[in-house]
Amino acid sequence: MEIKWLEDFVTLAETSSFSRAAEARNVTQSAFSRRIKQLETWVGATLISRATMPAELTPAGRNFLPVARETIRTFYTVRETLRPASEHGLVHFAALHTLTVTFFPQWLAQLQREGGEIGTSILPDRGGIEANLAFLSDGEADFFLTYAHKEVPFHLDHELFEFLTIGTDRLIPLAAPHVRSGNGVLAGRDLLDRALAEKLTIPYLSYGYSSFFGVALGKLLARQPGFRQRIIHQNTISAGLKIMALNGAGICWLPESLVEQELASGTLVPITQSAGWSLELDIRLYRSVGNRKRNAEILWSAAQRIASRAS
Repeated sequence: MEIKWLEDFVTLAETSSFSRAAEARNVTQSAFSRRIKQLETWVGATLISRATMPAELTPAGRNFLPVARETIRTFYTVRETLRPASEHGLVHFAALHTLTVTFFPQWLAQLQREGGEIGTSILPDRGGIEANLAFLSDGEADFFLTYAHKEVPFHLDHELFEFLTIGTDRLIPLAAPHVRSGNGVLAGRDLLDRALAEKLTIPYLSYGYSSFFGVALGKLLARQPGFRQRIIHQNTISAGLKIMALNGAGICWLPESLVEQELASGTLVPITQSAGWSLELDIRLYRSVGNRKRNAEILWSAAQRIASRAS
């Protein structure tokens, strides 16, 4: 049994709607229904009547609801109690890996100058969009630090979660000066432009299709001229693709903030002269509006002041 099944069940009991509960829990309705069914299988009883609209609890469901609520409260109370004393008061961030390397350190220094020195921790990047958002919706993180783009929607209830735009970045197409391919070695500079003109097949380093960059690039590539590509490596983490690109393995799109030194030294070069192959990105900080932890509130207020002065 997983604690999120109990949280799903309580949310469903409160909303009386599979669709609204799924949206509040930041999962698809099919995944939400599957988790409720898994809970019923574990309990050994039907908890929700599917024959009524809106959804109603069965007698077993009504008996189980206070147990579920108490179990959730007990679980989080015990988890907080068992944390080492050194972790008490820490503000927990879920964050995309690239931002922990490029943006977070300097931004945190600004926050601490503004709001005082407060301890922080970073939870590991889970790769997929929904998996990272789950840190926030499940209450494991106080904040979620992420890239954002208008074409990549986040399925969060705006009444339960809010965000600040705290920075910008660009996703740009790059390669090493020399790229290995099945036909020998290709010059990296303007390689995408030549591939389109000469119908070349070029090696491609992919984010896959579930990560933020994977979804964003899917939107970009769908509206640009198609080019022949051969995926030779896939990684949801930009730093991993950067290493492969530096070794001449293929072309890839990387955050500009991550490759400033490589662009300056020429160890990575642009693969096109067209600005249409780049993506302008926002950097956002999300939080649950119900999170009123003192240190989290202090950092949020500091972040608001910094963002206000920058705008």
